[in-house]
Amino acid sequence: MRYRGRFAPSPTGPLHEGSLVAALASWLDARAHDGDWLVRIEDVDTPRCPPGTGEFILGQLAALGLLPDEPVLWQSQRGAAYERALAALVERGQAYGCACTRAEIAAAYEARFGPRPKHGELIYPGTCRAGTHGRPARAWRFRVRGSIEWQDRRLGAQRQDLEAEVGDFVLRRADGLWAYQLAVVVDDAEQGITDVVRGEDLADNTPRQIALQRALGAPTPRYLHTPLVLAEDGHKLSKQNGAAAIAVEAPALRLQEGARRLGLTLPAGLPTTGEVLAAAVAQWRERHR
Repeated sequence: MRYRGRFAPSPTGPLHEGSLVAALASWLDARAHDGDWLVRIEDVDTPRCPPGTGEFILGQLAALGLLPDEPVLWQSQRGAAYERALAALVERGQAYGCACTRAEIAAAYEARFGPRPKHGELIYPGTCRAGTHGRPARAWRFRVRGSIEWQDRRLGAQRQDLEAEVGDFVLRRADGLWAYQLAVVVDDAEQGITDVVRGEDLADNTPRQIALQRALGAPTPRYLHTPLVLAEDGHKLSKQNGAAAIAVEAPALRLQEGARRLGLTLPAGLPTTGEVLAAAVAQWRERHR
């Protein structure tokens, strides 16, 4: 089977150093496997995506020489596909309507488990699993069962108890927007993605996505989660904590820095993006193929 990878940014802001590393890693892995590299703009959460940001990201990628092999897919145009997937899950009894507010979920959690940890998951207690008792459904949830085990190409064997650690998670939000978990699984399946290379902060999403893949009869890609780029305070570098947009006026230098973040040691002073990328692919192939 031919390798098919993707970079799927959420256009809430321009590419920064952390998202550049994620883009570069996915591109390198595709090229090292003589495969295809796709770009998907995950703009499903439209209120958080300023107009024009997706196009700006594509321009940044192009300036760096990271060009997709197929037309870009925009999640904001994919509602019908997500609707079909949700309908299939509901028909099979694997998804259900939920009438709970966030405050009600938090109260039920605290009554059952005590105070919620500061950064802990708000586990849904299953209140509406047997029906909404006459209340209108606000959101739609996936009915989880048991644990998921999977193998990461870098992190090794992984396991998550979905029932105990996550609970029934949202597929369609109370505001009508599609949740990330459903959208990414539907799109990976439709685009024939064989390999997902992304940052380690998304590793704990993988069991939810595997559960959805199995429920929808979709194949499970291979996963490789790369180390995070950290800010000076030790936290993940992200748009939320003010990460600056990368400057692409010196693209070869930017790519050299990204390669270094990925643990690659390239010859100093390579003048063009083509030379930097060729050297990086050769090293990546030695380490990850």
